[in-house]
Amino acid sequence: MTTTTDTEQDRDMARIAQEYGDTLIALAARAIAYGLDHGVAMAVDPTAYPPLLAEPGAVFVTLKKKGQLRGCIGSSTAFRPLVQDIADNAFSAAFRDTRFLPMTRAEMADMEISLSLLSPSREMTFHGERDLLTQLRPQIDGLIIDDGVHRALFLPQVWEQLPTPNLFLSHLKAKAGMSEDDLPPDTRAWRFSAHGISGNTSIADRE
Repeated sequence: MTTTTDTEQDRDMARIAQEYGDTLIALAARAIAYGLDHGVAMAVDPTAYPPLLAEPGAVFVTLKKKGQLRGCIGSSTAFRPLVQDIADNAFSAAFRDTRFLPMTRAEMADMEISLSLLSPSREMTFHGERDLLTQLRPQIDGLIIDDGVHRALFLPQVWEQLPTPNLFLSHLKAKAGMSEDDLPPDTRAWRFSAHGISGNTSIADRE
């Protein structure tokens, strides 16, 4: 049996972002429109897409209106076909992000859509918070931390707002609900990369 390595999966995500970006942005836009019409997530037939898009994939969908965040929901691990993950998370970002009211039809016009295609996460080996900080790669690493009670994730794009490892980790701890003290000794951490695709809801009209 042939197995797929993490490196191969990462290369696949890069290829998908380059070759199928418009297709996937259009899919996300259609999923939002379907949610407006039917109030539920849109089922997707993976066999209707190229095989690479039917493979399991993990995606975060970020929605913005005039540059302001309007919703962000995603999957940290790949457990269903990539195209279904995009459709479900686009629906959830538009209608189930509890920080915002459900999206209206008027809001959907020219809504900015960003997809972050996640590489497989890799668990990090570190000895204390200081060691973890030295291993972080600004502008590259997404990060998941988990102390057994609290868990949180930052996408690599968060480095744009929090450009140093200290800021990045301290805000991630706050997001998780952890204390400002050093990480507990049993804390686990995983890093991942992401390949981005951007567009807007108007692309659905051209598909």
